[in-house]
Amino acid sequence: MVNSCAVTNDAVAATRRAIRRARRDRPTGELIVTGCAAQIDPASFVAMPEVTRVIGNSDKLNPAAWASTEAVIVRDIARVLDTAPQLAGGFAGQTRAFVEVQNGCDHGCTFCAIPAGRGPSRSATIDGVVEQVAALVAAGQGEVVLTGVDLSSYGHDLSDTPALGDLVAAIVARTSLPRLRLSSLDPAAIDAKLLELLTTEPRVMPHVHLSFQAGDDMVLKRMRRRHGRADALRLVDRLKSARPEIAIGADLIAGFPTEDDAMAANTLALIDDCDIVHAHVFPYSPRARTPAARMPQVPPPVAKARAQALRDAAARRHRHWLQRQVGTTAAILVERPGTRGHSPGFADVRLPPCPSGTIVTARLTQLEGDQLIGMPL
Repeated sequence: MVNSCAVTNDAVAATRRAIRRARRDRPTGELIVTGCAAQIDPASFVAMPEVTRVIGNSDKLNPAAWASTEAVIVRDIARVLDTAPQLAGGFAGQTRAFVEVQNGCDHGCTFCAIPAGRGPSRSATIDGVVEQVAALVAAGQGEVVLTGVDLSSYGHDLSDTPALGDLVAAIVARTSLPRLRLSSLDPAAIDAKLLELLTTEPRVMPHVHLSFQAGDDMVLKRMRRRHGRADALRLVDRLKSARPEIAIGADLIAGFPTEDDAMAANTLALIDDCDIVHAHVFPYSPRARTPAARMPQVPPPVAKARAQALRDAAARRHRHWLQRQVGTTAAILVERPGTRGHSPGFADVRLPPCPSGTIVTARLTQLEGDQLIGMPL
């Protein structure tokens, strides 16, 4: 089984390579392709001679689809279940657990094909998530990450319309989880309660990853994002003024259609202006049937060069952030094999052998490459 991704053209190409490699490794038997790329463009995978069946996301949880002996092509994304029930039963042997509390997206960013692959936004209930987190804590997990395709939209589809802040508050109040993290957040949709918890609750880690995508107002408008450059600056200022140790991460796209040098410079400046120390940078990838694919394109070599400039700037900012931590102490979640871990701000720390899964207080004594050296106290 190959679970496909459709977020970029490179991801789809990687899926095709994985299919061919899987068939070479196993010349006979079924080879099933599922996931977002299979949902968005099933016919292209049916046409691959290596593929036996294609099962889109909308039929992933349908036992009849998996039991079928003939090709299944699913195009009706409305058939995806109304909630997000696919909570993993456990993370044995892992030091960090991931709990998917939301799936799908109701927004229409012009560059993104994911809504076509994942369907509308839908959320797990607060009680269901709290029960899952409590079970993970009982199983020994010291840290949980809440994930979702559009995590900031959590709860809008539920009958009592809770916000993500309500979910985080319930986890903090009703479980003994030591450390809670959040995956990528839309800067336009951080509710007041969530903002308060991010800046005041010590069990919510000081690490906020924001889907900025760009730092230029015209590019953001053409992306159909719901925030502007000034909104990004104000949000980061509010976060860091209240909790200075918060580490800011961001998604950034280089070479979006129509982007000129001045627009690219505004995005590059955002790394310093918002103190971005964890950057996820990638060149724009035109996705079929998205509005941005029909806009005037930036030449791929230019987009790649701008992406590299963003990565270089982010790497410098990241290293300066690490250097500032030398001489401080931090609580480190020890990961396998017991000689490394991550700080609350998600700095990578090398340790002497410690029990995996424990949280140790360590003095950060020096920086080697992009890894801090920690000595447990």
